[in-house]
Amino acid sequence: MIDDDGSQLGIKPTKEAMQYAFDKGLDLVEVASQADPPVARVMDYGKYRYEQEQKAKLARKHQTQINVKEIKLRPKIGIHDYDTKRGHVERFLNQRAKVKVTIMFRGREREHPDRGRDLLMRLADDVKEIGLIETQPLLEGRNMTMVLGPTKNAGVKKDAETENTLKREEEVQGDGHGEADASQPEVGEAHAQVAEAEAPVQ
Repeated sequence: MIDDDGSQLGIKPTKEAMQYAFDKGLDLVEVASQADPPVARVMDYGKYRYEQEQKAKLARKHQTQINVKEIKLRPKIGIHDYDTKRGHVERFLNQRAKVKVTIMFRGREREHPDRGRDLLMRLADDVKEIGLIETQPLLEGRNMTMVLGPTKNAGVKKDAETENTLKREEEVQGDGHGEADASQPEVGEAHAQVAEAEAPVQ
């Protein structure tokens, strides 16, 4: 039996241990049931559970969830399709996700794995500012895969562009304050001046 301050009270009969905890206004909690004899501790069980839940909640908060997206390419991919796929890779990396890029070989394409490797390295070079190679190109059966992970710069440019856009919108909205430009005559005044100019001289 262990007291609430951590001191050992020795081996006690169950009823005596429970009465001891009850007299202190605390609970008797079995903490090591497999031990011989079992170990029980005097504690405030409600407070203990609350502290454990808070620790678990804090651990979940600091836990980083890694998302893995997959992009599939063909060795003979066209320029337009390649640009589209590269855009997807950049978007995923800017979202702080890892990207698994897969080259799919068919028929005789399997005889030239170097073309797939060159394509993967070209893609890695095109996105090197926001993505780095975590797993080098690896041929597995008919597919060759490579994993890219986001760098520290991933998402930074996007955040800066968003901030600049919001700043421009605020400047436009705060420009007029609902006041007319004093240098420009109002519509009514302009019509009056035209009418006066067109009136015949008496």
